Amino acid sequence: MCLEDLIELAGGVSNIYRVLLPEHHVSLAVRNPDVIQDLPAGVVLEEVLGEWHLTDLSDETVNEEALFRLGRAIEAQQRTQLIDLAQPVACHYRPSWHIAPPRGLLNDPNGFIFHDGQYHLFYQWSPVGCAHTDKYWVHTLSDDLLNWHWGDVALTPSDWFDSHGVYSGHAVSLDKELMVFYTGNVRLGEERFRQTMQCAAISRAGEPLHKIGPVIRELPPGVTEHTRDPKIIYRNGKWMMFLGTQTTAMQGRLAVYHSTDLRHWQFDNLYGHELGDFGYMWECPDIFNLNGQDCFVFAPQGIQSESELNTVPHQNRIAQVSFNAQDEISISKLQVLDYGFDFYAPQSMETPDGRRVMCGWMGLPDELKHPTCRSGWIHQLTALRELEFVGGKIVQHPLRELAALRGELHDICLENDAVDLNTKTFELLAELEWGSRLRLFEDEQYYIEIYLDPIKHRLLLDRTHTQIEEGDTVREVELSSGSVALQILADNSSLEIFINHGEAVMTTRVFTPESATRLSVKDATANLQVYELQAPVTPYRS
Repeated sequence: MCLEDLIELAGGVSNIYRVLLPEHHVSLAVRNPDVIQDLPAGVVLEEVLGEWHLTDLSDETVNEEALFRLGRAIEAQQRTQLIDLAQPVACHYRPSWHIAPPRGLLNDPNGFIFHDGQYHLFYQWSPVGCAHTDKYWVHTLSDDLLNWHWGDVALTPSDWFDSHGVYSGHAVSLDKELMVFYTGNVRLGEERFRQTMQCAAISRAGEPLHKIGPVIRELPPGVTEHTRDPKIIYRNGKWMMFLGTQTTAMQGRLAVYHSTDLRHWQFDNLYGHELGDFGYMWECPDIFNLNGQDCFVFAPQGIQSESELNTVPHQNRIAQVSFNAQDEISISKLQVLDYGFDFYAPQSMETPDGRRVMCGWMGLPDELKHPTCRSGWIHQLTALRELEFVGGKIVQHPLRELAALRGELHDICLENDAVDLNTKTFELLAELEWGSRLRLFEDEQYYIEIYLDPIKHRLLLDRTHTQIEEGDTVREVELSSGSVALQILADNSSLEIFINHGEAVMTTRVFTPESATRLSVKDATANLQVYELQAPVTPYRS
């Protein structure tokens, strides 16, 4: 049966919300199965995990151009449904200067790049509910890395190659063309078998992204369908694609491809064997050069933390990489990027003046119970941070442009005392002695505490006394300094703590009542500088 006849049998395009291609048979997910009558031979209608699928089991050749046209019709329906969902819900936990979803679930930052005179930053979005459902890409744009504007939904899960989600990926700037690469996620049958393809889309002269479709359809040898999150670089006259993957032996690895035209790709090899059994999956690879050193950022899953206080399987790491003459790579000297509770799947880009700027997801894959869910949204992106390679290690600082948000400066001296800031949006600078306790977002019942443990010379970040509903409550980082310098960025329900001028960073969501705006110092005297932070433009549909 040709696709046009199958669509008519399904009750028309308006009754179709998903298209699949299991074993080269076209399958249409329909809203109302009752309109389907008198099934011809070779066509079946069956319920699959709560969805009704109309499937043509004949051996007729699939017309991908016709499937692509159907995808555009499904996309048009999806965009109509998103209009109301793009309006932000009111919530006192909503950040004033971080990127957050209007509603629904936000996760990985994607396609972070400077292109054609503007900064582009996409993020994954599940618009309905606080759960990881079908993923979209939202497009935000900025001229200054401070004020971000809604650029609409860039990609929707409308096609047979991405019907269950437009997963993570990166972008490439080609003069006036912006090309993005992403993983198309498809789940098939009662077993939800994962069908994974690496896909591309292109924007010409500022027009909306237009899907090209799959550029890699088959998995490399020796890996599972958990192969995703393409990163593209240009090196030695060719394009290279890096994919996070999982081997059939359940070990995380890096799959590398090369291409001369960005559309036809050849598999090179799997890398990372020198790390041994370092997690069961590597996600979200990023490769870049930093002050002459090539670096590899990734999100290993299933490794044991260096701290017994961290029980989460989802970690973050940055490593040094070396390329040989054949562009084969070796990985060494791993370092934790962020010691806090909520930092995952980071992406970076290079600014026109040569800085490496990074953005992460302030959340974790299994973290789905936040107080914000009662308002219909969850998670946000981190503040932008700058990376440097100094003395063989990564050093991180807040984006220097953030200083433009500073308002009035308050010099505060506290000795076992408290002060009400009357805001949760501020920047705090301090140098504390060992044994000090600094409490933020505090009232009579709730607070988050930074404790400088003088016995073990570690900084403890304790959110036990907050409204957190799941997850670990204490994080730690060992330090060797005589005192501890802190630069803290606060934004209503988040803290980003830069320690000893970027030696370490801790990122966390913090939920306390709206009126919990006190700051206190225990067991110490501290001189604090506090700047109120002004709200920039935030990217919501106007």
